[in-house]
Amino acid sequence: MDTRDNRTIQKFKGTASAIIIAAAIILLAGVSEGLANRVYIDIDSPTFQRIPLAISEFQRQGQERLPSDEMIGWFPKELSRLLSITGIFNIQGKTPLVDDRSRATLDLTRFTEWRLIGAEYLINGRLQQLGPELSVELRLYDLIKGELLVGKRYTGNPEDRKIMVQRFASEVLANFTGDGSVYDSKIAFVGRKGKTSAINVINFDGTNLSRIIEVPSLLLALKWSTDGTTIAFTSYQQDNPDLYFRSLVGAGTTRKIMGFRGINLPGSWSPDGKKLLITLSIDGNEEIYSMNIDDLQLTRLTNHFAIDVSPCYSPDGKQIAFVSNRAGSPQIYVMNADGSNIRRLTFDGNYNTSPSWSPKGGKIAYEGMTGGRFQIFVVDEDGFNPIQLTQVGENESPTWSPDGKYIAFTSKKDGKAGIVVMNANGTNQRILYDGTDNYLSPSWSPRLK
Repeated sequence: MDTRDNRTIQKFKGTASAIIIAAAIILLAGVSEGLANRVYIDIDSPTFQRIPLAISEFQRQGQERLPSDEMIGWFPKELSRLLSITGIFNIQGKTPLVDDRSRATLDLTRFTEWRLIGAEYLINGRLQQLGPELSVELRLYDLIKGELLVGKRYTGNPEDRKIMVQRFASEVLANFTGDGSVYDSKIAFVGRKGKTSAINVINFDGTNLSRIIEVPSLLLALKWSTDGTTIAFTSYQQDNPDLYFRSLVGAGTTRKIMGFRGINLPGSWSPDGKKLLITLSIDGNEEIYSMNIDDLQLTRLTNHFAIDVSPCYSPDGKQIAFVSNRAGSPQIYVMNADGSNIRRLTFDGNYNTSPSWSPKGGKIAYEGMTGGRFQIFVVDEDGFNPIQLTQVGENESPTWSPDGKYIAFTSKKDGKAGIVVMNANGTNQRILYDGTDNYLSPSWSPRLK
């Protein structure tokens, strides 16, 4: 089955090493002062331009031979890669005037040399290794104002270096946008090959792919819990689309939660993690229910002869977006969390489904048919200003990053479906994962601590 079968049915913690990073401290007093009042950039603005950022070669601190030249060179390269994929930074080339190995990169008088190549911000760092312990000092400077913006020191084992870099990249991102949680999140998706399906999990940067569970049946509709410990999904393991929970804690366990005859499809979890929205066809018609996580008690939210599916909570938990064909074709609707005050949201196009509410609020992403193909759209939560974000191929199942700045989705081209990530305004599209199988139904985790 492909994603159309999924739609027909719907009808419509990366754990750090235990010995990771013993310390992460502000290096200079006053660096964080005033950050609460700073104005962050809007990367979704049509006038946004990538930030010119230079990353210098890192220094070896002290007289020890370690760390190796390979490790010293790895840090700026990895930082450059992690920051480049955000679509926010324009990483500048290295100026020949700067000889980082012969002069101290922390010398503020040399900021002018970096500005000559167009950089407005600079990252530099120093490494020291004593025995098994690696200490990494990282700094972000504003070259225009001559100010230190972020200073951190991380200490751990050399094998923890990737986590150190990710954490500092999060600090850099938060400095400009107000939130750096994207590096602390993961994306789950279904891999399907023949009659076998698997739940896979991958980092935002496309690394650390892991397989959580594999079943010899159709598996779909992944929904990550609010606390990041569980993935809800639907599987045909017992020849019926039943609802399961997969725990991600410890060795992980899978348990069947609901198996009414007909469909048992998970929607989103409530912001407080106490409820899960579900689509059930207990009485022969797809309706939306709310399920208490503690006792599995159900509350019916819709009661209409039309089909009501694909529910998702607003960030404050007070509203629910869902899909209904009560007007004749599948469209996005919004209702209060108790099922009252139902109103239609989308009017453009004759097939709109798979709503996903931005964690920041204000926007709802969905898939809509245009020109005979499904594309990803966003619309204001009041129904105004629908914008088409994708143009090529067939694109489905949008899911937001926890900071609301990125959208992952399924993209099908040449008969194969892969997972793609883009900025929330449709720019900076990149393949997160593809291969010989079909990869579907992405679900973005919350921030994993």
